[in-house]
Amino acid sequence: MSNPVYGKQIKTSSKAVAGLASPLQWTLTIGLILFLLWSAFQVALFNGQTLQFEGPIYWAIAITTLLFTMWVAVYFKQIKLETQQDCLKIAVILLPLTYVLSLISAASEYLAVNMILIQCMYAMIFVMAMYLLQNNKINHIIQSSLIGIAYVIVGFGLLNWLGAFSFAGKLVGWFSAGVVNGVYNQAIWNDSNGPRLASVFQYPNTYAAFLIPFLFITIFSMIRSKKVYMQLLHGFMLVPIILSLLLTLSRTGLVMLPIVFVILLLLLKPAKQILWFIYCGVAGIGTIIVLNPINTAGLELQKQYSGSLAAKGWIYLIAASVVVTLLCWVIQRWVAPRLEGKLQSWSDRKGSSLWIPLGSVVLTVIVAVLLLGTSVRNILPDSISTRLENINFQQHSVLERITFYKDAMKLVADYPIIGAGGGAWTSLYEKYQNNPYISAQAHNFFMQYLVEVGIIGFVVFMAFILFVFYQYVRAYVVRSEEERESHFVYFILSMSILVLSILDFNMSYVFIGILVFLGLGGMAAAMDPKPMRRLKLSDSTARGIYSVIAGVAVIILLIVSVRFLQANHYAYKAKEVAQTSQDFQEIKAPLDKDLSIRSTHFDSLLMLSSLYQQGYEQTKDDQFYTASVQLLQRGLEAEPFNKSMVKQLISLYELKGEADQAYTLQKEYADNYAWDMSWYEQLISRSFDLGYQAVGQGDTAKKESYFASGLDAYQHVVDGIAHLKTLPEGQMQGEAFELTPTMILNSGKMKYMLNDAAGAAAILKGGIAEDLTDATNREIARWYLAVLAKEGQQDQAVYDKLIAVAPTEADEIKKISELNF
Repeated sequence: MSNPVYGKQIKTSSKAVAGLASPLQWTLTIGLILFLLWSAFQVALFNGQTLQFEGPIYWAIAITTLLFTMWVAVYFKQIKLETQQDCLKIAVILLPLTYVLSLISAASEYLAVNMILIQCMYAMIFVMAMYLLQNNKINHIIQSSLIGIAYVIVGFGLLNWLGAFSFAGKLVGWFSAGVVNGVYNQAIWNDSNGPRLASVFQYPNTYAAFLIPFLFITIFSMIRSKKVYMQLLHGFMLVPIILSLLLTLSRTGLVMLPIVFVILLLLLKPAKQILWFIYCGVAGIGTIIVLNPINTAGLELQKQYSGSLAAKGWIYLIAASVVVTLLCWVIQRWVAPRLEGKLQSWSDRKGSSLWIPLGSVVLTVIVAVLLLGTSVRNILPDSISTRLENINFQQHSVLERITFYKDAMKLVADYPIIGAGGGAWTSLYEKYQNNPYISAQAHNFFMQYLVEVGIIGFVVFMAFILFVFYQYVRAYVVRSEEERESHFVYFILSMSILVLSILDFNMSYVFIGILVFLGLGGMAAAMDPKPMRRLKLSDSTARGIYSVIAGVAVIILLIVSVRFLQANHYAYKAKEVAQTSQDFQEIKAPLDKDLSIRSTHFDSLLMLSSLYQQGYEQTKDDQFYTASVQLLQRGLEAEPFNKSMVKQLISLYELKGEADQAYTLQKEYADNYAWDMSWYEQLISRSFDLGYQAVGQGDTAKKESYFASGLDAYQHVVDGIAHLKTLPEGQMQGEAFELTPTMILNSGKMKYMLNDAAGAAAILKGGIAEDLTDATNREIARWYLAVLAKEGQQDQAVYDKLIAVAPTEADEIKKISELNF
């Protein structure tokens, strides 16, 4: 058996990968590589709910569609439906179709449609990769390009860490939407832990999820490579990758790293397993030695640039990388062949590949104990050691994730079969949340997928990816080592990211999703082409069916993506015009063009509604008011959980003096925002105002109805506060949720006006404050004392304090106490 590590030529028995690539295949390959490079630096390539994320996503879909059209032209004659491998290009269509199905009950039409488009893009990437990567040369080029792009991203991140923000921005500013004012947006992410490295991602945990597979791909590529200069290149990148991983301060990455490592070891022979350990150890030690000075330099350079300090950081990094490179090359040149030879007999034994992974689990536990429970972690910078110290099951991020998952299951219970559509968690989490956290992502890709497409879609997705993994591993274990290695990079890539996405929302970054489906396509390319047992179609029939499906899909996707790009352009143009012009028609024109394409494109819909509202305020022309209301009502039909639209419609009703309609809307949507304190404060205030008007009108039924609604809202807040006290110790509450003076005052008044003086006194007493110079606090005290007086009671301490601040309050208290309702 020949071994590529030691310079012998790989021989393949698969005809599918041996053929020469045509010019069109090379064109398609180059196009795909350039697309990957472009995608990597689009920081906005994220399936979020803001205008800034749209353009790059629609461009990505349009480009992918054009590449897929080229694929159809290249592979038309090879389209068959004879093997299980061929069936995957049909099966992958089911993934976007489940999102189409979920559109029926979508919580957000806008996000649901976006996810359908994104899933179509993933499907096209998968199919193209599955065919392209069966060609040995193309496979090699794409693997090398993927690794090269990863190295560029690592270098780009370290440029930013060591203060070269402007230089890094100039490198990619000519094609990247992520550069703002000459600097790549949030390449360094700042939070309560201080600066964290994020490189081309806006989220350090996702950067960690990107680095982990490429760390192992780098080790694998170094061992596999026949050429010395490639071994040196891969060896040189080990320290920068591990350093970058540590600088992300990602606890999720550090926790999941050994899990991914053990899974990969299970597919390697003992000699390779030992080499992986050695290279990880050598690179890890080399990184630790220079970690403190480089970390310190980076932290200082974020505050103020210093050329000498930056140079010092680069010298440390390059020196450590060179030393590790030489050590790895020596090991690969002289130790690896002997290790391979001595362990050959052991490798041939059944189950030989299990012992080292099992041992690595024990080693991981030992290292974890040392780093988490002893002073050994003091060798690390304070920022990193603090993050390690906080890794435990009672740590707030763990408790919060558990809460997210429980809340997601509540959502699934209401949308079990077909889900709530793409972006469901973003749209609905406020309705189902256990406490007032802010997280538009569920921090678990699989849970979020279940929420979006329900049981049907989730089963389809899991069946698809598990089938690909099963067939790949099944073929892997029976093949020669040379054949195994040809597509192992794709297994590392997809498996690592999917495992890491169990604890985070990495797949919400479209570029990460592209990498996963490219990896799945690469794994599918390595499957054994087993014939289907029952279904066989002639080649012409198969080509005809698939060509029709692909042709219709391509036409629709191209038209939709181009039209949506136009809509995005008009939306941005309207914002730009609004910054420089006050002309109503000039601002309105691009908004109308946008909404003629996407009638409920909510950014433009909100802006146009606001424009009409301003027109009504200035002219009192009811046509402006009616147009604004109709726009918002139409938008809420498609986006029923869009809080911005609801708030704008409420403010519009208020502006017109339609207080009852504003109250009705506020009450109707209260359940959707159960932890929004200001929402309930406004609902209580509206309930009191309308009930008080009913008192003046002598309408007892209306008074009781409004007051009951307001007091229910008050009790909701009281119950919520009690619930928050039951949160596990260590879990953060999230946003503030408490009884405000306004809530207490209005609720106490409502109780009093319902002739429940004791209840009113109990509510108002809770709002008595030290500072009675504040008007609201003074009013609470006034009503509290009046209620007591009504009952023939007195709180002398509060009375004396109030009178000392405002002597006239005595008369006001008497007047209120004499009122009858």
